[in-house]
Amino acid sequence: MPSNISKNSKTSPKISIIIPTLNSASVLNECLSSIIKQNYKNLEIIIVDNGSIDNTVNIAKKYTNNIYNNPIKSAEASKAYGVKKANGKYIALIDSDNILPDPNWLNRMVKPLEINTASVGSEPWEYTYRPKAGIIERYSALTGVNDPYTLVANNYDRKSYLNNKWTGLNIKINDYKDYQEAIFYPHKLMPTIGANGTVLRTSNVNKYFNGKYLFDIDLLQIIQNKTKKPIIFTKVKTGIIHTFCESSIAKFIKKQNRRSIDLYIYQKLRIYTLVKSNTLQSLKFCLYVILIIPMLFDMSRGFVKKPEIAWLLHPVLCLITLYIYAINTVKFKLGLLKPIDRYHWSQ
Repeated sequence: MPSNISKNSKTSPKISIIIPTLNSASVLNECLSSIIKQNYKNLEIIIVDNGSIDNTVNIAKKYTNNIYNNPIKSAEASKAYGVKKANGKYIALIDSDNILPDPNWLNRMVKPLEINTASVGSEPWEYTYRPKAGIIERYSALTGVNDPYTLVANNYDRKSYLNNKWTGLNIKINDYKDYQEAIFYPHKLMPTIGANGTVLRTSNVNKYFNGKYLFDIDLLQIIQNKTKKPIIFTKVKTGIIHTFCESSIAKFIKKQNRRSIDLYIYQKLRIYTLVKSNTLQSLKFCLYVILIIPMLFDMSRGFVKKPEIAWLLHPVLCLITLYIYAINTVKFKLGLLKPIDRYHWSQ
C-alpha cells in the first residue's frame, strides 16, 4: 500500500469527524482549520453543539453544514448524538481544543486500519510538544497525561518522557515502522483510550454501542465485554495537539473539578474498570502526593530526560488534583455532590 491513502475522495474511505462543542469559540477555528487543511478529502465534519452562547456556531458554519443542537449539555451526550449522524466508514473523535499537527495526519491514522481490518481503531501515541505553547499544554505533552492521577495509576495512553512509553500497563505490543498494534485481553485494565484524535470503525461503534452517552474510554471496554475476546488497537507514531489549559491554573482547576464530579455523577452509566473500582489506585495516588518525594523524584528525572521548566508543575498539579478529588469524594459520600452547571461553561 502506498504511504498515503489516495486524495481522490472516490477511492478513500469516508471519515466522519465528530466534534462536541460548548462555548468553544476561543479554540474551534484553529481546530477546524487544521481539519480542512488535511490532504485527506473524503470526510464530513459533524458539530454537535450543547447550546453555546458565544460565537461557536457561527464559526462552525464557516466549515460545515452538519451542525446539530443537543439539549443535553454534555460532551459525552454530544458524541453519542454525533455517532448516530455519521455516514463514514470511520469515526474520528476530535475535541474542540485539538489541532491536527500536519496535513497528512488523517492519512496516517487510517492507513494501518486499512492494512489490518481486525484492528478496532487507531490513536496518536503522543501529544505534540510545542516549545512555545502554554506551560500546562507542554506539561501534558511531556508526561503524556492531562490528569496526573492516570500517570500514577499507569493507565495513561500517550507517550511520556518519563519512560518513553505510551502506557505504563503491561500490554502485548507489536511494533511496526509507522505504528504499533496493542492487544488488550479480557479482564485486564486498558489504557484511557478514546479521546483527542481516536479513530474508530463505524461498524463496530454501531454494532456494540447504543446509548445516550458515549464515554470515550468506556468504548473499547464495551466492545471487549460483548465479544469476550482480545481486541487489537493501533497506536500511530504521530501526535495530536491538545491545547488543554494552555497556561491557566484556573482552567486546570475547573476541568479537574468537572472531571471528578462527572466520575461520580455518571458512575452508574460507566463501564471502565477504574471508574467502578479504584480503591488501590486512589490509595497509591494519595501516598504518591502526601509523601512528596515520589512527585519530586519524577519531576527531577523528567527534567533530566528533557530539560523543561514545565516539569516544575508536576507536584503543583498533583496536589491540586488530590485536593479536588478528595473534596468531591467527601461530598459524594455525604450526598452533597451536584452536577456541574454547564450553561456558562467555556473552553
